[in-house]
Amino acid sequence: MNLFRTIVLVAALVGLGSGLVLTIVQHFSVQPLIVQAEVFESQRTEAEAPKPHDHEAAGEHDHLAAAKADLAAQEAHEAAHAHDADAWEPADGVERFGWTVVANVLSAVGFALLLVSASELKGGLTSWREGLLWGLAGFAAFTLAPSVGLPPEAPGVTGAALEARQIWWIGTVAATALGLALIAFGRSPVLAILAVALIAAPHVIGAPHAAEAPAIPRKLEHDFVVAVIVTGFVFWAALGALAGALRPRFGGA
Repeated sequence: MNLFRTIVLVAALVGLGSGLVLTIVQHFSVQPLIVQAEVFESQRTEAEAPKPHDHEAAGEHDHLAAAKADLAAQEAHEAAHAHDADAWEPADGVERFGWTVVANVLSAVGFALLLVSASELKGGLTSWREGLLWGLAGFAAFTLAPSVGLPPEAPGVTGAALEARQIWWIGTVAATALGLALIAFGRSPVLAILAVALIAAPHVIGAPHAAEAPAIPRKLEHDFVVAVIVTGFVFWAALGALAGALRPRFGGA
């Protein structure tokens, strides 16, 4: 029971610290790119809005059909706007920043629980250097490997079906984490070969992709992907190092 409490306490402290680090780095690297991408996304939405028919150009007997088409298109457009209005989202500024902090800290606590619990199976973390190595492994499994097949999507970038992406992402994370564990703790060439096969398998299968072109410039899309991956690296490095630094302070538990 003491070990369980120690894991939870360390994970909470680590999640708080690394979540704040993530928020600060995101604010200066990822957030400006999101704002730019949202401008292009809104421009495409406006361009795709239904246009009224030219009744004067239509024939006399086509007026009624054209009027009905206009009415149907207008109703669909109004329904879409009503749905968007009903969907709550934080206001720009302090409110949005505050909810970002909450979301990042909660996510960081969850990842910290996974990292600290897994490390306890191997005797627990003993230093920040050891924790950093675990953090880099987490970065490879949860950020880098999935990003190879499914790069982070900025606003205006349409992905494949959500369920297909989730299945591939979960499979990639699991295969990469298991492969890294076999490389780190395995003691035979056979296990090393199996590890490489596991890490490569999701990418050989291939990730699902949408055919629709993005609404944002390619350079902005590229910059967003790079910023998210670099931010993920900083986050996992901070999470692992903090976990390694804090865990020994609570004794053997």
